[in-house]
Amino acid sequence: MTLAGRLYGGAAGVVVAMTVATAIATQRVLRHRWEEALATELLAEARVAAAALPPDSASWGDAIRDLSARVGHTLALVDAAGRVRGDAAAPGPEIGRALAAGEGWSEHVATANAGPALVAAVRTDRPGLAAVRLSASLDPIDEALAAVTWVILGSGVAALLLAALVAPLVAYSVTRPLALLAATTRAIAAGEPGTFPTSPIRELQAHILGLHAMRQELGLRFAGLRRESEETQTLIESMADGVLATDADGRIVTVNTAARRLLGLRAAGQPPPLAELFHDKRARDVVRTALEGHDIDQRELEIEARTLLVTARPLPNGGALLVLRDVTALRRLEAVRRDFVANVSHELKTPLTSIAGYAETLVTEASRPQTRGFAETILTNARRMQRLVDDLLDLSRIESGAWHPTRRMVDVAALAREAWAPFADRAAQQDVTFAVDVSPGAATLAIDPDAFRQIFTNLFDNALRHTRDGSIRVQAHEAPEGAVVAVRDTGAGIMPEQLPRIFERFYRADAGRARAQGGTGLGLAIVKHLAEAHGGRVSATSALGEGTTIEIVLPGAAALS
Repeated sequence: MTLAGRLYGGAAGVVVAMTVATAIATQRVLRHRWEEALATELLAEARVAAAALPPDSASWGDAIRDLSARVGHTLALVDAAGRVRGDAAAPGPEIGRALAAGEGWSEHVATANAGPALVAAVRTDRPGLAAVRLSASLDPIDEALAAVTWVILGSGVAALLLAALVAPLVAYSVTRPLALLAATTRAIAAGEPGTFPTSPIRELQAHILGLHAMRQELGLRFAGLRRESEETQTLIESMADGVLATDADGRIVTVNTAARRLLGLRAAGQPPPLAELFHDKRARDVVRTALEGHDIDQRELEIEARTLLVTARPLPNGGALLVLRDVTALRRLEAVRRDFVANVSHELKTPLTSIAGYAETLVTEASRPQTRGFAETILTNARRMQRLVDDLLDLSRIESGAWHPTRRMVDVAALAREAWAPFADRAAQQDVTFAVDVSPGAATLAIDPDAFRQIFTNLFDNALRHTRDGSIRVQAHEAPEGAVVAVRDTGAGIMPEQLPRIFERFYRADAGRARAQGGTGLGLAIVKHLAEAHGGRVSATSALGEGTTIEIVLPGAAALS
């Protein structure tokens, strides 16, 4: 229904209801007032008629006719027996009221011969006469009430006609600004400026002004969003890393130039869905994990002869964001470095063995102390070089991926004590005690015994290098992840800013001391790679003057028996 129809319907309903209510109320009030006035008039005329009756009752008949003609109403006399003289109407309740209270009146219902009438009676003390009664027809009152009712109904009809004329005008004054405002909002939604109307209606004009202010604010915000979007797009396009963003259905909605280059996509056109973009199983597994809303941190994939590091994060809209970093050149350089280190180490191993052998012969056969001292120095440094070469070969072998742990169930406590045996004399000289504390749940682990023997050897060597008059303890216990193997010492400790770097190759927290004691700087790097080869991770905690703890966390499925 239109606004005009609603306005007219509401107004018509109110007018009809008010008209009917007014007509009914007017009829009831006016009838009651007019009947009271007529009754008062009849009672007064009845008293006058009673006083004007002649003493002789034989002449009352002529008197009744004469008085009825003069007052214009029907006059009747009621004798003591209750008989009515001068009127055919039977006595009503007005007679009883008059006899009891001196006067009374009532309304007689219309009969077939006469219409409704109002009858009033007054009591008299004349002998043989009980009351004087006057009656008047109610037809004039009914006619007057009918006329008033018709006037009220006519006024209602006129009001309905006026409402029919006014409602469209009022509706037009309201709907035209609303229609213009609706057109303006559609224009704004389509990106056009739009024109805001004006309205003489204060409340509607307030809404128009509010919408105009909102449109200006939205314009400023949209401009800011467009600017930020352009800046973000420019930033994404300028990135050397490839960026892919998908919606909740896996469709690619954002792809930068670097990603197109890395994945071999055309410079223009919509890429295929992310789930169909890769053919390698590991890459498809990464995509499925990302679309399921899981984080992926630097997963390395081989795609189209390239080595890519993939990082994925879920988006609030249900999609995923993938960042592709090309590390092909870096991995190639690392391979070259590993090959170079391995080749150089192999080339150095044979001459170093010869040098050490000849130096050892010179030490045993030298007769002069100075010659023996020179030979011992040569032997010490040759052996140090041999350890460095051995560590480099081990590290290159582990980093190349050619080595994999051969797991079997190993007694951790026995393996730790076996690895400690070569250090026992050195520990005794430094007043360092050794203990093993292994919980029953981690007493036996599925690990490579040779690899963990090397881990313990490197950790014991580092701990002894920094511990005097203290203790070294091996601990193993269950953890939520699987099992934790830790080596704790009460040595000098490491400064907090050095902790993040101690697992880097050739890094020494105390370079002078480590070099003087023959450290290669590769021990903890080898520990880190051996732990990661078991699927675990390594961490260190330390405090100056309180010692250092190296923890190796092994995953449950691969660690516990």
